Amino acid sequence: MKKKPDYEQSMLRLEEIVELLESGELPLEESMKLFEEGTKLSAECYETLKKAEQKITLLADIEKKEDDEQ
Repeated sequence: MKKKPDYEQSMLRLEEIVELLESGELPLEESMKLFEEGTKLSAECYETLKKAEQKITLLADIEKKEDDEQ
C-alpha cells in the first residue's frame, strides 16, 4: 500500500505542479492530469490545516479554562 504524503511533501508537489502548469509547455492531457492531482493535494492540505486549527483551538480552550480555574 502506498503511503500518503505528509503535508510538507504535498505542498512541495503542489509547487511543482503550479510551476509546470504555468510554463504552458505541457500537452492538454498532461496538464489536466496535473490539475486533477493538484486539486486533490490542495483539498488534502486544506483538511490537514483545518484539523490542526481545530486541535490548536481545543488546546487553547483547555489552557484558558485551566487558567480561569486558578
